[in-house]
Amino acid sequence: MHGSRSSRPLGAAARIVLLVVATAGAISAAGAAAPAPAQAQAQQDPELRTVVQQAIEQAHCFADKYDSAVWYTIMEPKLRHYVKDDGERLEILQSVYCETHRNDAALLPPGLVMAMLDVESGFDRWAVSSAGAVGLMQVMPFWPNQLGMHRYELTRVTPNVRMGCAILRFYLDSERRDVRRALERYNGSVGRRDYPDRVIVRWSTYWHGADDLGRAPLKPS
Repeated sequence: MHGSRSSRPLGAAARIVLLVVATAGAISAAGAAAPAPAQAQAQQDPELRTVVQQAIEQAHCFADKYDSAVWYTIMEPKLRHYVKDDGERLEILQSVYCETHRNDAALLPPGLVMAMLDVESGFDRWAVSSAGAVGLMQVMPFWPNQLGMHRYELTRVTPNVRMGCAILRFYLDSERRDVRRALERYNGSVGRRDYPDRVIVRWSTYWHGADDLGRAPLKPS
């Protein structure tokens, strides 16, 4: 769930305080009598808990060395425009590559995931949406509680990307590889074109070029 983000820089301690306040407010709002916005209902499918739990437990990187080198060569210059910190930039690239290249899982195009990070958070790991979704892939704040994790882990690159990729893969499988439908369900905006259109445009015009590493590419439509 992509929301407005403040451009004013904050220190780490202030960011954590704002994250706790925002996620607590989102959880409180979810339990109120008034109906929640459509996006606040995203990522709540009952079957998802097992899928995400397995992704967390199987935290391995299955990267082929040659493909990994190609991935970094293509994507690192593009990401440099968004993420200035060298360590954080490389961690994002490694996490996306590893989570999209699991040997025991269905195809997940890495360029599509990069486009989602772009649209969802602008690669800001501290981003919090109006619906309370947190981090790079805007994962809903109830996930840490369900998985026995700490809420602050949503602001960390690797756990956030791992959970987000597991959720996206679940929706792609559920929707028979229909990218648009999967994106609508991820974002909690089924029947609305705005979010999937923005992601697919960014995927096809900017974050393309590395989806066929070791596997056939998935078509946007």
